[in-house]
Order: sequence, then C-alpha cells, then structure tokens
Amino acid sequence: MGMTDLFSVSGKTVLVTGGSRGIGRMIAEGFVRAGAKVIIAARKADVCTAVAGELSTLGECTAVPVDLSSDAGAEALAAAVRERHDRLDVLVNNAGATWGAPLEAYPESAFDKLWAVNVKAVFRLTTALLPVLRAAGTADEPARVINIGSVDGIRVPWMEVYAYSATKAAVHMLTRSLAHQLATEHITVNAIAPGPFESKMMAFALDDPASRAAIEKQVPLGRIGRPEDMAGTAIYLSSRAGAYLTGAVIPVDGGITTHG
Repeated sequence: MGMTDLFSVSGKTVLVTGGSRGIGRMIAEGFVRAGAKVIIAARKADVCTAVAGELSTLGECTAVPVDLSSDAGAEALAAAVRERHDRLDVLVNNAGATWGAPLEAYPESAFDKLWAVNVKAVFRLTTALLPVLRAAGTADEPARVINIGSVDGIRVPWMEVYAYSATKAAVHMLTRSLAHQLATEHITVNAIAPGPFESKMMAFALDDPASRAAIEKQVPLGRIGRPEDMAGTAIYLSSRAGAYLTGAVIPVDGGITTHG
C-alpha cells in the first residue's frame, strides 16, 4: 500500500456534529478537502446550511440542522443520516458546550446542560447510528467513532469550568468503554483531547492579546493550535493508518498535558 492510500479518506461518508464552527468546522473542512462525503450537524439552521454551502465549493458537504441537547435531537439526526446513507464510515462527536463561573456561584443547571450535550448526546447518537456504522466496518477497514474531549478532562484546567472538565473526563472514559464493547463489531472508538484552538469557546481569551500571549506561554510548543493540527489527527484516525487504534485519548495540545 502506498503512503497516499495509507492516509486516504476519499469517498468515506463522515458525520461531524457541531460542524459549523470552531473545531468541528476545522475537522469537517479537512475531510471535505480530502475527498470525503461530509454531513455537518449544528443547532442553528441558517448557520449550518450556510457553512455546508461554503464547504460544498471545496467538495461534498450537506447540512442537517439539529439540537443535540435532547434525546429527540440525537434520534432525529440519526434518522436523517440513515435515510440518506446505508453506511457511515466515520462519526465525529464534536458538539459541545462549556460554562465558567466562580466555585460558590457555579449553578447546578450548568451540570445538567453540559451532561446532556457533552456526554449523553455522544452516547445516544453513537448507539442510534450503530446500524450504519456496522454496515461500514470490516476487519481491515473498521468504521470509526471519534469523540472530541479536552485537555481539561485530563488535567486541572486553568479556569473555573467545573462541569465542563468533569463532562470531558466522562467523554474520555465513555470512549474507552465503547471501544472495548464495539471492537468485535469492527468499529473503533477514539477521542481527541484538544488544547487551545480558535473557537467560540476560546474567543473570550484568545481575542485579547495579553490573554492570548499568556496562554501561548503555557503551551510548550509556544502557539495556539491550527486547523490542520485538528483535521490531520481526525483524518489519521479515520484512515487505514489508524485502523488498529482504539480506546485511545490523544492530546492535541502542543504539550500542555506534559505539565501533569
């Protein structure tokens, strides 16, 4: 097998949740440029449709607007995908939310909201899409599930985001559990744990030059993550090169987690 084939995702059908902005868009655009057939899902219908239109100028991309904060939303998205495709090669569970507040003012509602979006939706959508994932997977070329966790689920975060860090740690453990359960069905499950990337979640910090400089100083590689860093990791996990990897949590963080 040539190196080009080893890392190819051309022709694969890929679903990216939260694919209209930030890390989700980075991943979606990477797959589109690499020749995959990409579906993006996002809560805001107008934005989701507009971004799919933009990405369609680079390759093949369609939109399914949906709110994944409820079981009904996850089921509706799964049904829409099953109606359009009889197989799904790659599922990227990226949709998520964050919440920051001082310790004694941190609301219980934050835990409820973030558990629903960051953890429960990952589980519900993955299980609802198992029929089409099973249809795509083989021993040599398994179907792939990629969950987007966070370095904040590995080490204590710099900011007071208690529910966020707890739910991302849960995503990492859910990844391992699903990987163990689904390995015999030719479905791999891995997680990417991003560090700082340009996104709406990080805008409050990265848009301020002083704050940005302070964050970059904490990153051993000395910079904020770029779109190709995120897209490249997702494409690796989805290609033949990543076919023997499952149950892994990969920090894409410029070395932040080396601090412990």
